[in-house]
Amino acid sequence: MKASVAVSLLLLCAAAPLPAQSTAALVGAVQDASGALIPEARIVIANPLTGFRVEARTAKDGSFEIRNIPFHTYSVRFEKEGFEPHEETVSLRSNVPHEMIVRLAPAGVRDSITVVGSGGLLVDPEETGTHVQMNQTDIERLALQAGNRGLESILVSMPGFAQNANGAIHPRGAHNQMTFVIDGMPVSDQLTGAFANAVDPNIVQTVELFTGNIPAEYGNKVSAVANITTKSGMGTGRRFGGSTLVNAAQFDLLSQVTQVSGESGHFGYSAVVNTSKTNRYLDSVSLDNLHNGGNNQRAFSRLDWHPGARDVFRLNLMAGRASFQLANLRSQHANGMDQRQLLRDGAISFGWVRTLDASTTFDVNASARKAQSWLKPSAGDIPVTASQARQMATVTAGARLNAVRGRHTLRAGFDIQRYPLSEHFTLGITSPAFNDPASEDFNPNLLPFDLTRGGRLFDFRSRRTGGMYSGFLQDSVSAGPWNFSLGLRFDAYRFLVNGNQLQPRLGASYHLKRSATVFRASYSRLYQTPPNENLLLSSSPETAALTPPAVQEALGGWAPIRPEEQNLLEAGLQQALGRKASLNVSWYHKNSRNLQDNNNFLDTGIIFPITLARIRVNGVEGRLTVPPARGFSGTLSVTHSRAVATPPFTGGLFLGNEAVEALSQGPFRIDHDQPLSVHGVINYTHRRGFYWTLSNRYDYGLVANPSDPDEVARDPDFADLLPYVRLNRTPARVRPRNIIDLVIGFERTRDQKKRYDAGLQLTNLTNRTALYNFQSIFVGTRLVQPFTAGLRLRFYF
Repeated sequence: MKASVAVSLLLLCAAAPLPAQSTAALVGAVQDASGALIPEARIVIANPLTGFRVEARTAKDGSFEIRNIPFHTYSVRFEKEGFEPHEETVSLRSNVPHEMIVRLAPAGVRDSITVVGSGGLLVDPEETGTHVQMNQTDIERLALQAGNRGLESILVSMPGFAQNANGAIHPRGAHNQMTFVIDGMPVSDQLTGAFANAVDPNIVQTVELFTGNIPAEYGNKVSAVANITTKSGMGTGRRFGGSTLVNAAQFDLLSQVTQVSGESGHFGYSAVVNTSKTNRYLDSVSLDNLHNGGNNQRAFSRLDWHPGARDVFRLNLMAGRASFQLANLRSQHANGMDQRQLLRDGAISFGWVRTLDASTTFDVNASARKAQSWLKPSAGDIPVTASQARQMATVTAGARLNAVRGRHTLRAGFDIQRYPLSEHFTLGITSPAFNDPASEDFNPNLLPFDLTRGGRLFDFRSRRTGGMYSGFLQDSVSAGPWNFSLGLRFDAYRFLVNGNQLQPRLGASYHLKRSATVFRASYSRLYQTPPNENLLLSSSPETAALTPPAVQEALGGWAPIRPEEQNLLEAGLQQALGRKASLNVSWYHKNSRNLQDNNNFLDTGIIFPITLARIRVNGVEGRLTVPPARGFSGTLSVTHSRAVATPPFTGGLFLGNEAVEALSQGPFRIDHDQPLSVHGVINYTHRRGFYWTLSNRYDYGLVANPSDPDEVARDPDFADLLPYVRLNRTPARVRPRNIIDLVIGFERTRDQKKRYDAGLQLTNLTNRTALYNFQSIFVGTRLVQPFTAGLRLRFYF
């Protein structure tokens, strides 16, 4: 009786630590056969499919509390000298604490042992859509390019993405409609190197990627959702510790990453500071890599506090700054063009989780994020000069009620988001040949802003505030071999246009245990809001008046940019290949109205939101995962997608006549279309500390602008790029490319503690010259980074 009371008290105390709204907690106690509590018992939570693994030990009173566990199914193993080990499979799908009371039998007595092999974890019967996960160790050993690269360079190794310039990725035929959820804080800004400071991979403990059957709690931009669990100081077992990574490479790259973390009593902390500089900051627009230097600084901190048995609080702080030159074409460089861009951002996120009872929790999250961008012109700008001062913010508040009731895992909540925007943009033509009145492509609407012919600067200023108001309900139901995901979401969008959308998110899976096969199918209705970057300018009548008369005639007049309405169908299966590997295959079909995309302004860091009337996307993708065995592990992701868009365009700032052609040609394959991409990663780790990671990516080639090859051959800025683009094809595409990266290193450990890690990184090992895109009205022209060698050294303290 006393032992039962003690265990109950321990579980009540252990129920407190829920570090984030999107992670699980495992709590409980370990006993011997008599019910006495066992201190210092070893606990290992692992999943061979995702690579997640964490170790802990019971406290002096035999209790344990393990936090920051991503939602999934895990093998949980308990060990203690003198006792038989105990292992079982546990499904963790809610932030409601999962309680376990484990009794270890004396050594030699095997009656009460439950052992579950890892083969059963190579498929996930509860997944009703495509969901991939990656962890800190895998991320740290990948080769990352120089410049302002972030988490998107990691996500591109997963299936469903077409790779584009400056870190841009196209999830399943979309431009970049992704949401990053960082410990419950949604970030839907376009986080690529040219437009904003990306998410620092060094802050990530685990990233979960959803591309199919998106849960109903996620909205705004949901072609893909990256749910990020950051590193916490809780559970580190020390007051202070960390590491410093120093990296040096070609193109004058120098960078450092310093991380610290620790805990004391009910308080935990972690922090990351990342700084870098390089002379190849963005992907170059020419083979010469002209005027392309830059630097950035990023900082992140997380504070955890659980003062009592039922409450836990979390505070996240983030900040970033980037200053860089805009890459020049040869003609621009010869003219002394010296445009520069400055980016700044900051965010604060607060979370609170309240345990109401053993099967119910309530959580609240509030966050604010502000991003600023400045484009600074120069006296040598050609063919146009432009300046920009843009500021946008997102303020979010939301609450969730979570409950586990028998077969049902319930989650319901609401979100309120507000978007204050401020934009100032100027434009003037500086080259007499750019809009020559004698040319057949002359646009009379630009003549008032032709500085070479006595014109003035186009000057746009505006401030507006919009918002979105959302509610959702979702239920995950287990019924024998069947699992159902039942979700419903409602969004009310109030900004330059008003819109409402009811969105069912429904999925089902069926598990054939005998063959270790899981079949799944889902339907999702998605409502994707327009990008906020330059939304006021792109949607304004003033900008519409600049477009050529033929474009205005094709559009039938000015219209604001509306949210995208999308239907997504997906079917797939998971198959365990013995106990050695897992295969996950998906087929999907998407059709949308008001497709969201961007018009990139003359290879600068300025983008203008646009929409197209419709898009149809079909795709097949697969991922083979080989869990660690004898030091080796690996993944292979294969993606095929077809994306056909239908004009007319809305929004944007199209200054050349290529826009007229695009508008008049009818349905066309957009640059998100990618017949084949293959991304493979092989890891090897020796027990003595040596390791290597080899990655290989093949891309068939994105759709390029259908430029005239003869005109390109006469253009000194682009003539030498002709061998790398197929302009005589329909549609025109950049040529296929195969890029190989290699990391070789050694990690020194002593007394079971890491001491240092030294590595050699080789990017684009074969020095393949290739293009991401060519003269595209969406992204311009950009080249793949050539061969780059670098050294990195990490010290632990």
